Amino acid sequence: MKGIADTGFLVAFANRNDRHHDWAVGVAEQVSEPLLTCEAVLAETAFHLGSVPLVLAMLRDGLVALAFDCRDNLPQLVTLAERYADRKPDLADLCLVRMSELHPRHSVITVDRGDFRVYRRNKREAIPLICPPER
Repeated sequence: MKGIADTGFLVAFANRNDRHHDWAVGVAEQVSEPLLTCEAVLAETAFHLGSVPLVLAMLRDGLVALAFDCRDNLPQLVTLAERYADRKPDLADLCLVRMSELHPRHSVITVDRGDFRVYRRNKREAIPLICPPER
């Protein structure tokens, strides 16, 4: 499976008390290569888990790999921030939208179905998602 990891997925994977934990573990079992992510997602994940060492272990153990540099994508991030200003997107979401443009064969793995159904890559393409089942 080729994927781009969002914060909610990583938090659910690491937190046994998260309502999406079993789903996230099941997804992680299907991963054959590190999931791509960005530093903004890792920072959010460390904040939500209250553990930097746990997030660094995800990198060290190969669950995720850094695959994005904000500086190299600044004009595109600014454009995305302006386009979605009404939704007040966080930096991590904007980075993931851009990463989806750069890696079109990768699905975004997220629990945030609402925002990612609205966001579009390349202005009009739906972003392929892997989300927990709707209840």
